[in-house]
Amino acid sequence: MPCRQAKEYLSQHGIPFEEKDVVQNPENLQEMMESTRGLRGVPVILVGKQVVRGFNREKLAALLGLEP
Repeated sequence: MPCRQAKEYLSQHGIPFEEKDVVQNPENLQEMMESTRGLRGVPVILVGKQVVRGFNREKLAALLGLEP
C-alpha cells in the first residue's frame, strides 16, 4: 500500500518518477540496497541525493517544495 500511495501522491502533483521493481529485477534490488546502505523496505524514493524510505508525505513535500 505505501508504494501505491507514493505513486498516487507524486502523480497528483505532476511529479515525474521512474518505478523500479525490486522483486522482479535483482539489479534494482541491488541499487536500492546500495542507496539505503543495506536497509530494506519499500518504497524507496530518491529526490536528488536524498533518500526517503517508505511513504513520508511531509518529507517528500519538503524535498519537492510542495504543501504537505
